Amino acid sequence: MAMGPWCGQMGAGGWLSMIAFWVVVVAVVVWGVSRLFPAQAEPDARAVLDARFAAGDIDPETYRDIRDELAAETAARTRGTS
Repeated sequence: MAMGPWCGQMGAGGWLSMIAFWVVVVAVVVWGVSRLFPAQAEPDARAVLDARFAAGDIDPETYRDIRDELAAETAARTRGTS
């Protein structure tokens, strides 16, 4: 009996080994890609506000108004959860 070109004579252990091998290969590739391109957390509103002010997108008065509003919202949120 000659072996077929598509591993027709391979037993159940061979098939299970091949499946396990490819599962490991795919898992290593997914792990590697996730390490190369980690998920980035979205910056909080205060950090965005600070960056816009530093870039000159908003004037100091607008910065102070928004900063105070954000501080009030944060304080209200912490009071509501206590």
